[in-house]
Amino acid sequence: MSIHPSAIVAPSAVIASSAVIPASCTIGPFCTIGPEVVLGEDCNLISHVVLDGRTRIGAKNAIYPFTSIGVAPQDLKYAGEPTETILGDNNTIRESVTISRGTVKGGGTTRVGSHNLLMAYVHIGHDSQVGSHCILANAATLAGHVTVEDYSSIGAFSPVHQFCTIGQYAFVGGGTIVTQDVLPFSLTSSHRENKAFGINKVGLARRGFSPERLAALQKAFRLLLASKLNTSQAVEKIREMKTDDAALLAEFIERSQRGVIK
Repeated sequence: MSIHPSAIVAPSAVIASSAVIPASCTIGPFCTIGPEVVLGEDCNLISHVVLDGRTRIGAKNAIYPFTSIGVAPQDLKYAGEPTETILGDNNTIRESVTISRGTVKGGGTTRVGSHNLLMAYVHIGHDSQVGSHCILANAATLAGHVTVEDYSSIGAFSPVHQFCTIGQYAFVGGGTIVTQDVLPFSLTSSHRENKAFGINKVGLARRGFSPERLAALQKAFRLLLASKLNTSQAVEKIREMKTDDAALLAEFIERSQRGVIK
């Protein structure tokens, strides 16, 4: 493997049978890798990367300078318990990203899926669960226990409150302060107050949604956002549409613990 002479790599991260750095990895200048770190094939740590704690990282991840992954959570109750951080494959993690490991009370694991783009200064707090094919723009900030479902995008400088969920295929506009759950498929942004402005039409079309599928989602969102029905009545009407997307939307609303942004 290619390890720069200035990098500090714990011996057990290289030779232990349960913690191996493959020969295909590149460890750049001034990186620090702890003794319990497991790296997949073809990972590239460009420089000044810190990997700490019980951290498992999949294959083909590009990690840019001044990123810290698996560091202790920013939680005063944390007492050094052996919690962990898990990342999937093919993620691009840009400069100064921080990903904290989990806590015992939060389930013990912070998890990031595959094929994600985490732009500069993103923070993923302890016990957060980020799916796959997501984009977190510059300085998007996830407090602890946040869930971000697949194919979601969070705009720059958007903080997300603890225990909130960003639904799949949602787009959160830059500078939006998220304190409730964000509806799947929605375009949600801050204009004096947070609102869902309908479906994320452009993003969904780019993901291959057909015109018929988009039209059905627009009908569901009109029932929810623009009709005189209350939320419970709207959910009943949405379920009557008998489409997979409508069912997913209804289920998301019904299981929300913090309420949804409408």
